[in-house]
Amino acid sequence: MFFIAPAMYILAIYVLAAVLPAVFLMRYIYRQDQIEPEPPGLLIGLIFSGVAAALCSIVLEMLAEGVLNLLVDPGSPIYTILLAFLVVAVVEEGTKLFFLKRRSWYSPAFNYRFDGVVYAVFVSLGFAAFENIKYVLSYGLSVAVPRALLAVPGHMGFAVFMGAFYGRARLRFNQGDETGGAVNMAAGYLSAVFLHGFYDTCAMLGTPAATAVFVVFVVVMYIVVIRLIRRESLEDQPLY
Repeated sequence: MFFIAPAMYILAIYVLAAVLPAVFLMRYIYRQDQIEPEPPGLLIGLIFSGVAAALCSIVLEMLAEGVLNLLVDPGSPIYTILLAFLVVAVVEEGTKLFFLKRRSWYSPAFNYRFDGVVYAVFVSLGFAAFENIKYVLSYGLSVAVPRALLAVPGHMGFAVFMGAFYGRARLRFNQGDETGGAVNMAAGYLSAVFLHGFYDTCAMLGTPAATAVFVVFVVVMYIVVIRLIRRESLEDQPLY
């Protein structure tokens, strides 16, 4: 019992270090929804939907990576690019979108366009928080700060683009424009995949040139994402 208490304290510190960045960003995006706050029960459900997406991604990525290993030399740069885009980005953003749509598409609370951004971000940050716990418990607190500054906000950035189109997709479907709705849904998914894949490619390659591009990309993406959030919030509109 004497040894259990300190171990529990250490575990709590690790989990808090992993989760707090996601909580901070959830609070930020929640406060941007100025017309009508979303129900806490729905938001909690979306967070756990993100966890479910992360668990599904682990299995799907293992399967997809196994296939890629058979087709491409794992030591080649093309393998890294394909891994980043076609395995990690396609799978992770796909599972996020699947659980996002399943949990929120028909919710009565989904009645404003900006809600799509809020919902997508909560799913993505639920995913990121789970992923972060796994990394911090595996590699220690040394990874907590860089992941808090890069990985967790990165997931939010991908989600903001997906969510902006997701809200527009719901609006188009409500207006009877199924083609416009499908186009916006696809645009949301593909924009998130592109950003995620490009982010991971630069990070995985690890060359000086890739690192320089990564830094510029992250800074530009953060600026664009903050501006997009503000614009979507100010231009929010009802879906019905």
